[in-house]
Amino acid sequence: MPQPKWPAEDMLGPVIDALPEPVFVIDAETHALAFNAAAQALAPALRVGEPLSRSLRSPDMLDAAMRVAAGGEAEKAAWTERLPVERWFEAHIAPVRFEGFRTAAMISLRDLTEAHRVERMRVDFVANASHELRTPLASLLGFVETLQGPAKNDAAARERFLGIMREQAQRMARLIDDLLSLSRIEQHMHVRPVEAVDFTVLVAHIVDTLTPMAEENGVPLALDLEQNVIAPGDRDELARIVENLIENALKYGACENEPRPVEISLARQGGSVVFSVRDHGPGIAPEHLPRLTERFYRVDAGKSRAKGGTGLGLAIVKHIVLRHRGRLSVESTPGAGALFRVTLPASESPTARTQSRH
Repeated sequence: MPQPKWPAEDMLGPVIDALPEPVFVIDAETHALAFNAAAQALAPALRVGEPLSRSLRSPDMLDAAMRVAAGGEAEKAAWTERLPVERWFEAHIAPVRFEGFRTAAMISLRDLTEAHRVERMRVDFVANASHELRTPLASLLGFVETLQGPAKNDAAARERFLGIMREQAQRMARLIDDLLSLSRIEQHMHVRPVEAVDFTVLVAHIVDTLTPMAEENGVPLALDLEQNVIAPGDRDELARIVENLIENALKYGACENEPRPVEISLARQGGSVVFSVRDHGPGIAPEHLPRLTERFYRVDAGKSRAKGGTGLGLAIVKHIVLRHRGRLSVESTPGAGALFRVTLPASESPTARTQSRH
């Protein structure tokens, strides 16, 4: 007597198609009987009737699926995909039984990639923050003990040590301020700012406040600002973007051979506002570019700390840009400087082109 038609397509198809996570239905030999759109996206080459092992290379999960499809109880299995990018899944495998039909198994995959990445970032963040605070704290404690002991009556040593202690305390204060700023931005990432901000006036104001720093570093500032550029956003956060990018260019983008300017431009392009900062310094090696916006990541840790950097500036810029639904891009060639470009949605406003130099 012929085996009754398997009802997966007729009965289970509409059900699993409604599920957002990848779902496969297999027989005891792990041949695919049905799968939904999310599963097809995960395994594009899979076809009905083919072994699941051709598309999903997870021996532990497939062994568990065979046991369940052969009549076993529901099981869970972990699965890690290494290529093209690293991804983590948890497979929930349950038996599917219909009266008069052979036993099958349903595999539901839960994507744990984001949770793994968040946990890894949390661990890295705690480790890095602890390391960044430990060094100045150890320095402060050492100087306090010295001032209470051998240098108790040494006025010259006291003045020198107090100066160093002040620098270390300021470093910790900057680090804590940046951590708090990052935390506040992350808390409001889901809320897009809508207040109209005159970006032209904002950039001009930040440039004025940073002119003394530019003169101290011997780096001229060249401005090319379009007038009346309006963008919806949080004024303080947009100011932080402008300030951080220009400060970074002044600190790390100085040209050693000649005082070439840091070029700052602002313009509307279609429905977007494009703000960019270009320096003519030593540039950034390609291997560093993908990690520049990671917290505490530094191309040159010693130079960054010597200049008062916390390693959080570009991470703050990235999070602000994302909150404003914009994009941050970095272009650089070793020996030829770097270009940081921020693209944000624009508000409708008449514009007129002007150019000025500081």
